[in-house]
Amino acid sequence: MASIAEGETQIKGFAESADCASTLKCLMQLGVGIERDGNDVRIRGKGKGGYLGSETPLDCGNSGTTMRLLAGLLAGHDLESVLIGDESLSRRPMRRIIDPLKQMGAAIESSGEMPPLTIIGRRELLPIDYEMPVASAQLKSCILFAGLYTSGTTTVFEPTPTRDHTERMLDFFGASISSSSTDRGRRISINGASLLTSREIIVPSDISSAAFFVAAASCLPGSELRLSGVGLNPTRTAFVDVLSSMGAEIRISNQRIASNEPIGDITVVPFDPKEMRECILAGPVIGNLIDEIPILAIVGTQIEGGLEVRDAAELRIKESDRIASIVANLRKMGAKIDEFDDGFRVFRSELKGAVVDSFGDHRIAMAFAVAALIAEGETEILNSECVDVSFPGFFDTLRSITLT
Repeated sequence: MASIAEGETQIKGFAESADCASTLKCLMQLGVGIERDGNDVRIRGKGKGGYLGSETPLDCGNSGTTMRLLAGLLAGHDLESVLIGDESLSRRPMRRIIDPLKQMGAAIESSGEMPPLTIIGRRELLPIDYEMPVASAQLKSCILFAGLYTSGTTTVFEPTPTRDHTERMLDFFGASISSSSTDRGRRISINGASLLTSREIIVPSDISSAAFFVAAASCLPGSELRLSGVGLNPTRTAFVDVLSSMGAEIRISNQRIASNEPIGDITVVPFDPKEMRECILAGPVIGNLIDEIPILAIVGTQIEGGLEVRDAAELRIKESDRIASIVANLRKMGAKIDEFDDGFRVFRSELKGAVVDSFGDHRIAMAFAVAALIAEGETEILNSECVDVSFPGFFDTLRSITLT
């Protein structure tokens, strides 16, 4: 958003992850002025139509968010752009964004509806009313970004609410955006005449990254952990709600607003994880838990009655087939787990150290690092460097708070 705003935006707390670096690199190729000093980033906005063409493909690395959101912006520029990604991203489906962007007037060529994507944009797209066929904040954000380049109002209908960071940030930058609940779900509309104005942004700590430490403290008896300045957006706190409903002792304090996002401190207090209760996750809640399901699978091995997850087929088209990855690794560690097309059921199990594979998936690697803490014996995680995609320094942070 800063790249298409008027003026200079300063971002504090910018993550050092590979995904975020991919985003900056792509924007710089499009002529956006960017200066970075660690976690502080300054971005000189080009205005809504100011991107320059890039003679080389825009490499989104492993970041589906980068590719899908940038596609929405590029659709509104009179340019031909090529978006590529790594081997994993090149297997992820893009039809969900291709269809609505074509309806809005962009021309898109793809390789079997997967990356690379060639986008031939136009300066004025057509506003549309679009009902999302899947619960996807990336799809919603792509359409809303493209809606900024129309001469009317673009509306997205969500049957199941998804993360609303994009709506909050568009409002923070001054866009004319509104949302309301209907009997069919949620309706979000953006006015194509909106102009974005630069702001100073403070990025809260990521609750999806915090989830690994919260889960570890919940499963290791006598643990006490406090995480400060964590994003507590209501569309992202289902993980905390689920753990609390299972019986974990989690407290929220010092709640406040920063850059239109609620933040606060999370404390996990000592308790007996054996007192946690069985849990079944299915239906609309899955959309707001999708990134935390791998770590919840680990928690499921420690509670009476275990954990069942259904309606989560989306996990099969993430950085890895996360259902298959979870099942394979937990079985190697001695857990009893049943696999379904759309999920799994894991039973209370005594985990044993083993050699497990990340399958090149950062969330699988981090989830099984927590499993290794719980397990008896030594665990080796193959290809663990993939954590750099979202959380460089994860293992150093884990080491710093773990008693040996």
